[in-house]
Amino acid sequence: MPIWGIILILVVLVVLWIILVYNSLITSKIRVDEAWSDIDVQLKRRYDLIPNLVETVKAYAGHERDVFQKVTEARSSAMQAQTLDEKGKAENALSSTLKSLFAVAESYPDLKASTNFLQLQGELSDTENKIQASRRFYNGNVRDFNTKLQVFPTNLFAGLLGFAAREFFQIGEEEKAAPQVKF
Repeated sequence: MPIWGIILILVVLVVLWIILVYNSLITSKIRVDEAWSDIDVQLKRRYDLIPNLVETVKAYAGHERDVFQKVTEARSSAMQAQTLDEKGKAENALSSTLKSLFAVAESYPDLKASTNFLQLQGELSDTENKIQASRRFYNGNVRDFNTKLQVFPTNLFAGLLGFAAREFFQIGEEEKAAPQVKF
């Protein structure tokens, strides 16, 4: 076999390998985007539930305006967040204010017995669990994608092909601590 034939075969193999690497990275990127979309769906559900929950609590505890205002502001901030970092911080703040709202609800036995409140609380709790599951799914896909970007020999071409590492969606330190509620 002539040398040009060997060179042609090597070039074809390299091109095929680059195509496989590119397709693998695209598949991983799409999985990360899909996982982020799952988080977005659950956050939208949470945003839709919060006003109903606040209104229900207001009916029983109308004088707790500060808590209601903080929840409303945190919800608004979370909905307006653009970057992953902003979204993470805003979601952590919202989770913290929701804990305060539930702490206020504990002081009102009639509210705790309200069917509407219990249903909303259950739906919000279910949504929070789904958000946590979506975060884990997203972070797992980000881990896999970032790993692909860093392993040899993919790392040689990933940057050239326009792929960049993604950030994990993490909870903040304030969400790890128990909320402080003062009356």
